[in-house]
Amino acid sequence: MSTSTIRPALITHVLSGSIAEEIGFEPGDRLVSINGQHPRDLIDYQFLCADEVLELEVLDAKGKTHRVEIEKEYDDDLGLEFESALFDGLIQCNNRCPFCFIDQQPPGKRQTLYLKDDDYRLSFLYGSYLTLTNLSQREWERIAAMRLSPLYVSVHATEPVVRSRLLKNDRAGQVLEQLRWFQQHRLQIHAQVVVCPGINDGAHLDRTLLDLAQFHQGEVPAVASVAVVPVGLTRFRPAADELVPVTPTKAQEVIDQVQPLQAQFHRQTGSTFAWLADEWFLIAGRDLPPEEHYETYPQIGNGVGSIRLFLKEFAVAAQQLPDRVRTPRTLTWVVGNAVEQAFAPIVQQLNQVEGLTVHLAALRSDYWGQEISVTGLLTGHDLLQGLQNRSLGDAVLLPTVMLKQGETRFLDDRTVEELIQQLQTPFLPVAGIEALLTACTGKLP
Repeated sequence: MSTSTIRPALITHVLSGSIAEEIGFEPGDRLVSINGQHPRDLIDYQFLCADEVLELEVLDAKGKTHRVEIEKEYDDDLGLEFESALFDGLIQCNNRCPFCFIDQQPPGKRQTLYLKDDDYRLSFLYGSYLTLTNLSQREWERIAAMRLSPLYVSVHATEPVVRSRLLKNDRAGQVLEQLRWFQQHRLQIHAQVVVCPGINDGAHLDRTLLDLAQFHQGEVPAVASVAVVPVGLTRFRPAADELVPVTPTKAQEVIDQVQPLQAQFHRQTGSTFAWLADEWFLIAGRDLPPEEHYETYPQIGNGVGSIRLFLKEFAVAAQQLPDRVRTPRTLTWVVGNAVEQAFAPIVQQLNQVEGLTVHLAALRSDYWGQEISVTGLLTGHDLLQGLQNRSLGDAVLLPTVMLKQGETRFLDDRTVEELIQQLQTPFLPVAGIEALLTACTGKLP
C-alpha cells in the first residue's frame, strides 16, 4: 500500500503527565510519520515508537507542519490516543455469510452498524474475528514478519465445500492450508465455529473439531482453542436464506455431541480445547459446566464461561456488601432473558442487604424477533416495551454492554436520554460488578 493512501492519524486524546503532553501535543493534531515511516495503523505506531530516538512529523489543527525530536526509554509510551486504530482504512469483508449480523439489521441506522470488517489488525489488537479470505500476500508476509499472534478466526467448517457454502466465497475452502501456514510459522489462532443447523452441524461439526484438534499440538499449537457458538438470527435477515434457528432440542443435541469430544481432547492434550458457548446451555435449559471446566477462559469473548466468571467475580466483590443501605431504595436491573435463571442467586444476595430491593427485568428482544436474548443485544425499543408497564422503583440499572462504546446510544439508535424521558425514571449505567454494587449501595441520582 502506498503512503498516499495512509491518512495522518488524528489524535483525539493526550494522556495527562505523558511525554506527549510535556512536548505540547493537543487533540486535533495529526501524526504523519515516525522516523520517516508513515504508520498504517496502531501496530506500526507501537512498533516504530519502540525506538529510543524519534523524529515525528506532525500537522497541527491549523494544518501547519512540525518536526519533533524525542529521546526516551525503550518502553516509554508517548501517551497519544487516536480516532481509529487503522490509519489507512478498514479491510472490508468480501464474504456473503447468510448469518452475518451486519446483514441481519434493518436499514436506516447509523452508518457504522453496517461496516463489515475482515481486518487482521483489529483481530490482533482487539480479538475481533476474521475469515482469512481477504488477505493479500503482502498482508500474510506482514503477519509473519511482525509476529501478529494470536489472531481470531471464524472457521465454521474445515471441509472446503461446506465452508465455501457458508461464506459464499470460493476462497473459503483454503482454511486447512492456511492453518498449516500458521503452524509452519509458529503463530497461533483462536477459532470459532458458528453452528448453523442443517449446514455445518452433525457429522460436519465432528469433522471440523477433529481437524482443528490436529493443530493443537506442539510447544506452540497453531489452534489454541475453539468456541462452538449457536447461530443468532433476527427477523430482519434476508427472506431467502437457508438458515433455521437453534431450538432447545437442537441445543441439547449439540451439547451431547460435543461433550464426548471435549473429554477425548482432554485425555489427548490435557485441555478441553473446544468449548461450548454459554448460550447452548441456556437454550437447552441445562446447568452450566463448573468453573474449573473453563480453564483460563480463552474464549471469554465468545461468551464461553462468561456467566461462570461473572458469578465468581461477584462472589468475591459481594463480600464487601454492607449489611444495610443508608437510604432505602428499589432498583430494576435490566438483562437479557437468557441469563434470568443464572442471575437469580445474585439478585437474592443483593436483596439480603437491609433496605435494598432489586428486581430483575429479564427481557426478550422484540426488536430482533428473538425469544431468547443476550443482554448485549437488547435495544432501546426492547427496554421501552419491557419496562413501560412495570413499577421501576427509584432507578433502572443499565448494563453498558447494550450501548455503543463511549456513548449512550443503543443498537436501534435510541438513546438513554430518550428512555429516561419516556419512562420517567433515572437510569444508572453499570459497567462491571464493581459498578453494579456501587449503583446498588451508593448515592441515588
